[in-house]
Amino acid sequence: MFGEGGTPLSELEAAVHTFQASRDSTDDDPKRMRSLIDALELEFCAMVRRLQKRGDHLVNGNITAGSWISQICGMSVASAADRVCVGEQLESLPKVAEAVSKGEIGYQSASVICHLRDKLGEKRDALDEEQWIGFAREYSVKNLNWLAAHTRYGLDPDGFERDAEENYEERFLHISEMKGMYHLSGVIDPEAGAALKSAVDALAKRLGHDDGRTPKQRRADALTEIVYHAMDEGKLPRRNGVRPHVTVTTTLEGLKGELGAAASELEPGLPISSKTVQRLACDGTLSRVLKADSAVVDVGRATRVVSAPTRRALQQRDQGCRWPGCDRQVSWSTPHHIVAWARGGPTRLHNLVLLCFYHHRLVHEGGWQVVATGREFRFVPPERVVMKRARGPGMRWAA
Repeated sequence: MFGEGGTPLSELEAAVHTFQASRDSTDDDPKRMRSLIDALELEFCAMVRRLQKRGDHLVNGNITAGSWISQICGMSVASAADRVCVGEQLESLPKVAEAVSKGEIGYQSASVICHLRDKLGEKRDALDEEQWIGFAREYSVKNLNWLAAHTRYGLDPDGFERDAEENYEERFLHISEMKGMYHLSGVIDPEAGAALKSAVDALAKRLGHDDGRTPKQRRADALTEIVYHAMDEGKLPRRNGVRPHVTVTTTLEGLKGELGAAASELEPGLPISSKTVQRLACDGTLSRVLKADSAVVDVGRATRVVSAPTRRALQQRDQGCRWPGCDRQVSWSTPHHIVAWARGGPTRLHNLVLLCFYHHRLVHEGGWQVVATGREFRFVPPERVVMKRARGPGMRWAA
């Protein structure tokens, strides 16, 4: 029985509003709440399926029910398509629907089962409903997805390969500049993803006890190191006869970080700090460009800041990044001028030390100092407080 003029949906809506108005924190039970939401998800899927059968999505010119549902319900197309698939497959999986309604398995697990049945096509009858309900009770959604993928391969290898090739065609990488930073977005195939993850993970561990970066930041820095390493090796294909490189345009005043100097720029026109320019100049190749009335009148030869013989001697001496606790090897480290090259520091062995990308940036942009003490180096954090004791009049230190 429903209230006067009421419908099941309006009664549900009223019940939700009542619950929201009289919410009691002593009744918090996320598992019960999730079970109710999952049960309603099934009702939503069944409703979407009924509307699809009636052809309601065709009224406004939508080709698929998923695109129509995404528009009217404010969902992503992928989420809407998932509900359409689940609604269709549950018509043939009553035991799965019952398990979700009773709270025995969650909606996401039911979705994995439904999508597997959908992908099996003509071989869908090979799916044992009760067995998969048991799997859903035992395994996490992640592991259930893994099991579904392997089951799909075993029962329908041709279909699996066909889908793999279709997925491969969806790969892309987009690199854009926004608000002074670069933004990356993309999708790559499993092989490329595994290779990238393996390479990034190898360089994303903490470098010493004072490494305060988050895991996400360490992965971003690892990707930067991989790119720099590839360019430094000199094996990448040339473009217009030039090896891939980072181009910085600066003035002598900008290189020195003098007050009022024009901002230095990366090749796309992005301004960068003088500290970054000084770090890049530690191990860069410099070309002098003379201008008159904004016109280039002379371009000097490109000159490497650190000569090859000095670099070999430095690598032989330091054997890698000299920061305490860092294990970056020689090929992953670059020379740093203890007294800045832009401030007259000589490019001599006694004024150089090898640092990895992260620690080199920590010195320049992070404000750390490198102090040479004989054959060793000390690394002093910025704004280090030196505690001093003061004696009062007529007092002396205890023996």
